[in-house]
Amino acid sequence: MEFILEINTEEMPAAHVKAALVQLKEKLKKELSSQNIDGEQIETYGTCRRLVVVGDFAPSQKDREEEITGPPKAVAVKKDGSFSPAAKGFAKSQGVKVSELKVIKTAKGEYLGLKKIERGKPARDILSEILPQIVASLSFPKMMRWGESSFRFSRPIKNILCLFGGEMLSFSVGGIRAGNSIVGHKIYFPKKIKVKSFMEYRETLRKMRVVIDQEERRKMILNQIVRKLASLKATLHTDEDLLESIVYDVEYPHVFMGSFPEEYLNLPLEVLSTAMREGQKLFSIVKEKKQRPFFIGVADAFQDSKSLIRRGNERVLKARLEDAKYFWEQDKRITLKDRTKDLDKIVFQEKLGSYEDKTQRLKKIVSYIADKIEAKKEKKQVIQGAELSKADLLTEMVREFPSLQGNVGGLYAREERYPALVWKAVYEHYQPVSLDDESPASLSGAILSIADKLDSIVGAVGTGIKVTGSKDPFGLRRNAQGICKIIIERKLCFSFSRLLDKVIAIYGEKLREPKDKIKSYCLDFFSNRLRYIFERQGYRYDLISASVSVGIDNIYHSYLRLKALDSLKESPNFEPLIIIAKRVNNILKDQPLFRINQALLAEKEERELYTTFSIIKNNVLPLISKGDFPQVQRIIFRIRSSINKFF
Repeated sequence: MEFILEINTEEMPAAHVKAALVQLKEKLKKELSSQNIDGEQIETYGTCRRLVVVGDFAPSQKDREEEITGPPKAVAVKKDGSFSPAAKGFAKSQGVKVSELKVIKTAKGEYLGLKKIERGKPARDILSEILPQIVASLSFPKMMRWGESSFRFSRPIKNILCLFGGEMLSFSVGGIRAGNSIVGHKIYFPKKIKVKSFMEYRETLRKMRVVIDQEERRKMILNQIVRKLASLKATLHTDEDLLESIVYDVEYPHVFMGSFPEEYLNLPLEVLSTAMREGQKLFSIVKEKKQRPFFIGVADAFQDSKSLIRRGNERVLKARLEDAKYFWEQDKRITLKDRTKDLDKIVFQEKLGSYEDKTQRLKKIVSYIADKIEAKKEKKQVIQGAELSKADLLTEMVREFPSLQGNVGGLYAREERYPALVWKAVYEHYQPVSLDDESPASLSGAILSIADKLDSIVGAVGTGIKVTGSKDPFGLRRNAQGICKIIIERKLCFSFSRLLDKVIAIYGEKLREPKDKIKSYCLDFFSNRLRYIFERQGYRYDLISASVSVGIDNIYHSYLRLKALDSLKESPNFEPLIIIAKRVNNILKDQPLFRINQALLAEKEERELYTTFSIIKNNVLPLISKGDFPQVQRIIFRIRSSINKFF
């Protein structure tokens, strides 16, 4: 039977909508399963004003069959075959005739009993009970209360639609009673209209200027943008996060294009696009990677026939760009080097000192990494980049646009004519901010990014901050994944364990946790992050475990091992190799480790196996240190015949 739930609210942030839709689907699935109700094809839709769940559920719970045992057969049935008082009493207690009892065989013997079928309750009754609990259990980054109720939600709930099989379900949430009516776009169609099915619901909303499907809204936005840009022969400055946010911010998208004075084109693209995105959620328009004096906006409106929306955005944007221009010009009056003198006034973390302290640590960490990966050309410049990396925290531009930190520091360093390896290190050292983000393009940026992220992780862990399932206030998971991503993409080979030792030593007495405990936690933490990255890339769980379980001292080699194992599983040599490994492991199980005394090898097969093993070992070890695992596999295959002869 068709199920529809719509929670209509005041405007919610896009992140709240997305999170709520995931929770609604998962919680409803879980409850249906626990209540023994078949539920298929659960879909979710959302806008800034509504959360929608649609599904096809069974009309009732599944019937439940229960086997009830009574007295033993020997007690319940007399020798003449008649039923004893014990049998009759059991039948009476179960509300059945004694003749309906059956013999049930169990591990303890034969008993008299019966099978009862408990009819499932109507699904509509169950849904009416569980839906208020599900809605009330939704969590958001920030929640509100309204009226006199203690109920909390992202934003005040205005209306609830809930239909099952075309009939209204009766329940209340947050003081709002569910019904069978909906409201359209709050500007154009605020009146309530009754609906009976999802098809009627969707089409009625469309007429009321609400497109409920987020993917359809996305296509509408992109198609309108293409038409707007056709005459300019230009493109949008890529910003997937902004597009994703806007998709949920509007119910009926209307794309408009505006312009701004060309005098602001002297500002860097990063500054212009940030000024447009933050606050107004406007897209930059570029041609050949250069900003054009135009922008794209998306309004939650059917039309803008008098261009009031466009003109309003142009007016606000001009003021923002004027501010950005002022910040750009004022900030350049003080060099980054001079700004570093005030970093001791900014707290990095209360227990870890100032950003001046962090800067001094970063200089030592990048120096160590550069030595280990033999980046002689980059070493001097990346140390200089580390020295300047946090200076932009003291600029007006970063105070106004915090998301520009790092980027704007790099831009100011470029303006001051620092070498490319220096300003790029500063510019890129916060990258990547997610696994989908780009890693630093320069080696100097990669080194500084690893150092910055690892300094933050070790500092947090060393002061007792741990990541839990739901809490990661300092972004430690993101930082660890960023480090792994850079190392793998850059093919960087060095001892991660020794790097941890170095960072812990540089922190010194600032860390209150024992050094060995910090290191152990960090290695486990990074191992789990590597597993997550590899799972995300589609590798098999058992291959991931085999690759990571031997340790992650060389993170890039962990990746190479996994690739080699993934290729090996398709090889005809894979199964024979596994069989040999199992045979050897079973034979040697529980045996103590010992050194081989070659003089004691009496049999020809023993000597042959030992000789083959020694040759292979001497050939393999150098290849393992280089990470050439495919060649290691090819050499190891050669021992197969010797092992078969021996065993």
